[in-house]
Amino acid sequence: MTNLAPSLDRTFLLTSISWESYDRLLAIIGNQPVHLTYDRGLLELMSPSYNHERYKKRLGRLVEILTEELNLPMIAGGSATFRRQDLDRGLEPDECFYIQNVAAVQGKAQIDLAVDPPPDLVIEIDVASSSLDRMSIYAAMGVTEVWRYKDRELIFYQLDPTIRQYRSVTYSLTFAFLAAADVIRFLQTYSESNDTELYRALRSWIQRYYLE
Repeated sequence: MTNLAPSLDRTFLLTSISWESYDRLLAIIGNQPVHLTYDRGLLELMSPSYNHERYKKRLGRLVEILTEELNLPMIAGGSATFRRQDLDRGLEPDECFYIQNVAAVQGKAQIDLAVDPPPDLVIEIDVASSSLDRMSIYAAMGVTEVWRYKDRELIFYQLDPTIRQYRSVTYSLTFAFLAAADVIRFLQTYSESNDTELYRALRSWIQRYYLE
C-alpha cells in the first residue's frame, strides 16, 4: 500500500474529563467521522485520514472474505463504540468482528459489555500513534485478538488472560493457518491495485493457498 498519500490522522487530547462528559460528547458527535478514546479521565479525539480508512477497509475485507470462504458465521461491528463504566474506559475500534461469539450477539441491536462479550477480533490502524494506550483498553475489556498495522508492518496479538496483556504471535488465533507476514506481503504485492482487483486476487489467494 505504498501508493497512498502520507496524510496523518489528526488527534487531540483532553484531560480531566468525567465519564458523564465523555457520554455527552458521544451523543453530540453521533455518526460524525471522529473517534473517541476514553481512559480514566483522558479523552482523545481522532479524525481519521484517507490512509487510515484505506488500510482498515482492506484488512477488514480480508476477514470478511476469510469467513465467507471458510463458511464461518461472523458479525461485523465496524467502528461501533464499546465502553464500560466500571472500567472507566471506552473506544471505537477501526474494525471489529464477532466470530467465536456470534451466537451471543446475533440479533441484538445494541451491545452492552456489562452482559455481552467484547468483539473476538479487532483491527487497529496506527497511521498516527495514539496518545493513549488503546491496547490496554482492549485487554481490560477482554478482546482476545488484535491485528495492529503500523509503519507498513502487521502484527497479530493474542491476549494472555492470566495477566491481561497481549503477546505478539506469528499466526492468527481466529485463523490458525494465517500468518501476519503472509498477509502483509500479499497487500504490498497488490498495493497499486484498485479495490476490485485486490479483493478478487485476495479471494483467489485464499482459495489456492489455504483451502485446497
